[in-house]
Amino acid sequence: MTERGSRLPGTPDEEGGDPIVLHVDMDCFYAACERRREPKLEGEPVVVGMGYEEGESHGAVATASYEAREYGVDSAQAISSALERLPRKAEEGEQADDAGYYRPVDMDHYESVSAEVKEILHESADVVREVSIDEAYLDVSDRTAWEVAEGFARHVKHRIDREVGVTASVGVAPNMSAAKIASDHDKPDGLVVVSPGEVREFLAPLDVAELHGVGPVTARELTEMGIETAADLAAADRAQLETRFGERGAEMHRRARGEDQREVTPTGRPKSLSRESAFTEATDDGERTRDRIGTLAEAVADRASRQGAMYRTIGIKAVTPPFDVNTRAKSLPGPVDEPELVEEVALDLFEEFDGVEVRKVGVRVSNLSFADGEQASLGDGWQSSASDDGAERSDGQRSLGRQWDDDSESDDNSGVERDGATAETDPDGQLSLGREWNESDGDTKVATSHDDTEQSGAHDGESATDDEASAESDESDPDGQVSLGDFE
Repeated sequence: MTERGSRLPGTPDEEGGDPIVLHVDMDCFYAACERRREPKLEGEPVVVGMGYEEGESHGAVATASYEAREYGVDSAQAISSALERLPRKAEEGEQADDAGYYRPVDMDHYESVSAEVKEILHESADVVREVSIDEAYLDVSDRTAWEVAEGFARHVKHRIDREVGVTASVGVAPNMSAAKIASDHDKPDGLVVVSPGEVREFLAPLDVAELHGVGPVTARELTEMGIETAADLAAADRAQLETRFGERGAEMHRRARGEDQREVTPTGRPKSLSRESAFTEATDDGERTRDRIGTLAEAVADRASRQGAMYRTIGIKAVTPPFDVNTRAKSLPGPVDEPELVEEVALDLFEEFDGVEVRKVGVRVSNLSFADGEQASLGDGWQSSASDDGAERSDGQRSLGRQWDDDSESDDNSGVERDGATAETDPDGQLSLGREWNESDGDTKVATSHDDTEQSGAHDGESATDDEASAESDESDPDGQVSLGDFE
């Protein structure tokens, strides 16, 4: 195992070992979030979408639980068609057997849950590539070895299930595209490991439509060419594929052969750094939780120092049963790098929760500054500008007691930074509704937008996305969460 940070992420280490890449993909994420909020929905058909309310005539399904799919309900389906196949269950009174629960899209809630998952991912890997609200790539080559990679991935899955209350499918492979396919291979709640040397054999029997970056339109064209499986595509004439599909043809040929040289690269500098820790069982032991807060504060401050980051805001999180998230924050007059202050402020903020039963606690520093410059001198007066209700910041904004306080707009109680309000297609076809995600590569709870997507190489009406994803706009993921474009 090489020393952390001694090699480029996603590339073989100095001893010639293969990278260990995890693709973590949440199962029916929107429906899972609704079930977390309403336990009565567990095991019931759940449809998340718009347009099913009285008087509404247009709308579509964003995602449908596996139980709902048994009735023929699927994502991107017109809501009227979904209601014909699965009538809406009455919220009170006698319940029809063949009916399901319908819930409106609540992106604020989904972003908040996603943020909790991303916290775990960033704690589990030094290199995380956040792809969408419900999926990410992790390079864990410096954290584990191939002999125990399955156990490592299982630990990540169990943490997400135990600490957040939603399930994930995980694929483990020596490259990104194979890991992505592996995570899709055994949904839901799957774990598939494709060891080095087994990638091509694993891919060979798969339908070409299952390959990363091959959507339904291209799959039909390949079938017309007599290419039905990954093995067929791997054995096909590369020049013929390039003539038909351009560079995408060569890329598909490489992927079918298990070749993918892309690095798992983070998506930018973090806007915040945080650490969280869950208790095995919820506890109201104040001494125990304060000790945990102190440990987390030390870890966060150390990470900030190692990354050369100073911070203007210090915050804490307390998650009370079942999954109620409470956050508090205080802002400082200017950016600092003072580990003792992080612990002092965190413990002060947590006093409000002394004696309250909590299942998870966290510490966060935000409003980060990486520019070389003189650290602010706080003296003894910083508390005078940081009241319990909110502190006046140097930019004139105030920190809100119940938010992770950052430069960009933040959703109350979500801890998720966001800006913009556009519906957008991600590489897997996951539905994005009215929120863009700020880019981050630190130990943060922020997912990414896809503003790096390049609509190039379009072929007969198809849109080819960036090389990161190489997926088509008409592709839906195995969870059935699709992009609906101007869904709203």
